[in-house]
Amino acid sequence: MKAPKRIEPLIEDGMVDEVLRPLMSGKEAAVYVVRCGDTLRCAKVYKEANKRSFRQAAEYQEGRKVRNSRQARAMAKGSKYGRREQEEAWQNAEVAALFRLANAGVRVPKPYDFLDGVLLMELVADEYGDAAPRLNDVVLEPEQAREYHAFLIRQIVLMLCTGLVHGDLSEFNVLLGPDGPVIIDLPQAVDAAGNNHAFRMLERDVGNMAAYFGRFAPELKYTRYAKEMWALYEDGKLQPDTPLTGHFDDPEDEADVDSVLREIAEALREQERREAGRAEAENPQQQTAEPPTPPWMQA
Repeated sequence: MKAPKRIEPLIEDGMVDEVLRPLMSGKEAAVYVVRCGDTLRCAKVYKEANKRSFRQAAEYQEGRKVRNSRQARAMAKGSKYGRREQEEAWQNAEVAALFRLANAGVRVPKPYDFLDGVLLMELVADEYGDAAPRLNDVVLEPEQAREYHAFLIRQIVLMLCTGLVHGDLSEFNVLLGPDGPVIIDLPQAVDAAGNNHAFRMLERDVGNMAAYFGRFAPELKYTRYAKEMWALYEDGKLQPDTPLTGHFDDPEDEADVDSVLREIAEALREQERREAGRAEAENPQQQTAEPPTPPWMQA
């Protein structure tokens, strides 16, 4: 097929010999199968910001480092330069995460190079050499589901030990290769220590895995690995091989959320009453003054 314009620089630089076919088009990128010498690889072409359906929500970008203060100011202002820098930072986040996780032994596609918004990486194939299916496209036996779930929980632990949370992990972002699951799509990965939303994202990632594999092995729906691993992480005790039980007992003195919300609402109402009372005291005529008597009613 004719090479997409965005991949042409890689061909000119000798990084890619031929574009064979489109593989998939997602919310943030289009992926092509390419030939590099005798090897088949993937070229992930990131879509422009105005053509993507995945929003670069502030919660994902919190805690990410930028090159300098000028870049930070431009990104905060939303200028043309700032939007371009923000887009580049978003793409670079996946590249950095892939190299970091691959070096730590996490099962992700091996990255090879990144040029002008195109990421060249390993093609995850099935036993026949075709592109591996996503978890969402397969039906599992209960024992397989338990095995793959345990494997992915261990991968999530390994990611957390490197300081990262996937942030968008689901059955749509895991491929099933001959050697088991492979985690993909990491531009939204967040810094576990520097992002205030990291635990909530971790809990969602783990919950998505429990919900999916729980279709085939229902007992997995009731596991609580996220709180367990996060408590160990916060205490500095989480290691790649730390045994996990899937159970977690909340502290007895843990706050009742509904009660806390009621207290907050009452405090807000009380504050409004105080402010209204203060305003009345400072401007009594606004609240108590009688309107002047019209001349025609005067004696």
